[in-house]
Amino acid sequence: MQVTIKTPAEQASMREAGRLAADVLDMIGPYVVAGVTTDELNERCHNYIVDVQRAIPAPLNYRGFPKSICTSVNHVVCHGIPSDRRLKQGDIINLDITVIKDGWHGDTSRMFTIGKVNPAVQRLVDVTREAMWTGIRQVRPGARIGDIGAAIQTMIDPLHLSIVREYCGHGIGRIFHEDPQILHYRQRDPGVELAPGMTFTVEPMINAGKRDVKLLADGWTVVTKDHSLSAQWEHTVLVTDSGYEVLTLSAAER
Repeated sequence: MQVTIKTPAEQASMREAGRLAADVLDMIGPYVVAGVTTDELNERCHNYIVDVQRAIPAPLNYRGFPKSICTSVNHVVCHGIPSDRRLKQGDIINLDITVIKDGWHGDTSRMFTIGKVNPAVQRLVDVTREAMWTGIRQVRPGARIGDIGAAIQTMIDPLHLSIVREYCGHGIGRIFHEDPQILHYRQRDPGVELAPGMTFTVEPMINAGKRDVKLLADGWTVVTKDHSLSAQWEHTVLVTDSGYEVLTLSAAER
């Protein structure tokens, strides 16, 4: 396993990329409403990243992915491809944004609810966000990667929800996906010891039903096998000398 440790200058570059990714989500939020197509959201984000931020949308053409953002609606777990699908009242959607600025990646995703949603649906969205933060709060020098997933599973198990296991967080820097892998469930092996300068994502995917997923014929879109709803939140995190720094906070959170 080749885990990269970022220098202070590289950490500053990661901070900038992370801020830009979060700014895209802040920008697009008011447009995530009933009647909009996921393609329209993609186009607006693409133009903002390229024309305003002077950055690069990392997903576009990455291993053949055809769009600039991922739009995962309702029972889509991750990697949903923007299309002419119109959002409707009661939908939930995850927007996953990754930008490249001066060669460095910032990666974050956020859930949006369309109009009024069922209380059980809102609970899934809120619990998933808290699961992400529960994992992030384990990050500090000397902790193990496995502590993140163990804490998330300890939180989720009593709630009768399930954690997707096929997809995970990842190291990030000059490369979109690098070591280490960040699993969101408990493992026997506690994994790599965390050290200052590591950067990675924490991005649990939580299903309202069973954890089983399947990949659709487009080679990208992952859905729940039982068509239950799925939610995901994601931040890019830096291990600091004393704990952690989240690089992709919204402007309000910063």
